[in-house]
Amino acid sequence: MPSLTFDASSLTLESAVWDLRPLASDTSEDLPAFDESLAPGVSLHRMLDLAERLTAEVEASRGQVASLDPSQLAGLMHLLGRVFDLLGRAGSYAYLDASTSSQDEAKGALVVSITERSTEIGNRLKFVDLEWAEADDDHAAAMIADPLLSFCGHHLETMRASKPYLLSEPEERLLAQKAVTGQAAWSRLYDEQLGAVTVDFGDGPVSYEHVFSQLVSVDRSVRQAGAETFTAALAPGLRTRAYIYNTLLADKAQEDTLRGFPTWVSSRNLSNQASDASVAALIEAVTNRFDIARRWYRTKAGLLGLDRLADYDRMAPVGGAVAGSIGWGEAATEVLDAFASFSPTMAAHAEGFFSGQRIHGVMSEGKRGGAYCSPNVPSTPAHVFINYTGTRNDVLTLAHELGHGVHFELARGQGIFHHTTPLTVAETASVFAEEVTFGRLLAGCTEPTERLSLLAEHVEGHIATVFRQVAMWTFEDLCHKHRRNVGELAVEDINSYWAQTQADLLGDTVEITPGYRTWWSYIPHVIHTPGYVYAYAFGQLLSLSVYQRSLDAGPQFRAKYESMLAAGGSVSPEALAQMVGCDLTDPAFWDAGLDLVSNAVTDAEKAAAVTVRP
Repeated sequence: MPSLTFDASSLTLESAVWDLRPLASDTSEDLPAFDESLAPGVSLHRMLDLAERLTAEVEASRGQVASLDPSQLAGLMHLLGRVFDLLGRAGSYAYLDASTSSQDEAKGALVVSITERSTEIGNRLKFVDLEWAEADDDHAAAMIADPLLSFCGHHLETMRASKPYLLSEPEERLLAQKAVTGQAAWSRLYDEQLGAVTVDFGDGPVSYEHVFSQLVSVDRSVRQAGAETFTAALAPGLRTRAYIYNTLLADKAQEDTLRGFPTWVSSRNLSNQASDASVAALIEAVTNRFDIARRWYRTKAGLLGLDRLADYDRMAPVGGAVAGSIGWGEAATEVLDAFASFSPTMAAHAEGFFSGQRIHGVMSEGKRGGAYCSPNVPSTPAHVFINYTGTRNDVLTLAHELGHGVHFELARGQGIFHHTTPLTVAETASVFAEEVTFGRLLAGCTEPTERLSLLAEHVEGHIATVFRQVAMWTFEDLCHKHRRNVGELAVEDINSYWAQTQADLLGDTVEITPGYRTWWSYIPHVIHTPGYVYAYAFGQLLSLSVYQRSLDAGPQFRAKYESMLAAGGSVSPEALAQMVGCDLTDPAFWDAGLDLVSNAVTDAEKAAAVTVRP
């Protein structure tokens, strides 16, 4: 673990580029070290060569998986884990490298070649899942409970939950092989299309991410111009992105039908270890409390001197002008200090991302938008990707992604099968990290207008993560059902569903402008991970409850929280939540979390009441 003597204040954004070489270096099996004189693909394909040789050893167990004894099954799973580690290293390197240069054809081609070979290897391993699913229930239960298999026990248990939806081995192999030129290819095309979107504010074309700095301007005309510029930039490729989305909707419908999933989101819920009913309850609970968001937008309109907000006003600062750009070193210091105020362990792990060159923060031409943390595999550290523009919101985004990073680092000891959690609890550490950082920022803020500004940003973060994500899930729900029950969606159909679900959220508090109807087309989650976005609301409400417990319990809570993160995905989401005193099976749980969001709005409303309005 890195020391706490690292000085982040001297960091510059230009130096915020990552070093991916450790991902491609593996000497544990006599592989050559990463050779900088060779193209990265050489080292990556050497790793896949080894994975193929190990796969041949796994195949020696064909026809025996369902009857292996604990020692034999443990040996097989360790071997399988080694294959997954090699595939994960190679795939992570290729994807991370390409995400900073989405227009680089060579890097895109490397992603394809690694994906194709990894798919071929994965196809050869399909028999393990299928044979394990056919094991006798009593025998399987005994294997899962055996101490020799503790490193993969929960994984083996969740694998069997997929039994009703598995196909024959030839069918499974065919679907996986076709996905390379199907879902994966269309997703890559979308990334390239979106990566090519640029905006021009008069000084030449720049990444569309720069638009979002325009939307936080104190000048309404700048916000409006930024929104209109972005709408214009989205227009040329809109039909192509709509076609990509239609194709992926149809592809998912076909596979769900083949597997027998009852709804379009059932496969996502299964992988999240959440029932269809529990997810429906979450969606209903959040939808029934949309008034919380509307309360804030009415207050905000008054603060801005408007009768009603337009969609491009939602991110506008209140309480005065936003402070000047926050330097990268200042942001890093702020986040690390916030982490250290709760847990030196969290801070130490977060430091490693800076000192180990595991963050890509600088914006560059062709870099894809957004922010994420890639867990990679537990034999290598995680990496963080962010487009840093110097706003206070970017500081909180940095804290969010480093929260993910700390989670992955703490859980590395669980190994390849239990390293990561289902998406429903994947946001626990990230949102918690945001709350800790926000609390520290707020504690140091005594000037009334600045305090109001910070509280407003906090509320808007909750609205975006809980309410907007559920509205976005409802948008997906309508699109998937339309594609299955009616047929291909016209661009205007998609635009209308987007506008309708946004209007359901915003009511009469925000005007949806004509241009905003096309903004669905820059949301990558609906392309890459259908149905995923409800996990943000799930994770946010869970994390708020966990954070409140940390405030109520004091320092003794820290050990429980760190133990929960270190558990990774070794137990169910319900068991993870129980480790910190949360009961996900209690129907009142979601309303309790929503009450905390409502309280945050109340705090902002009180601050607004004592602040001079324009």
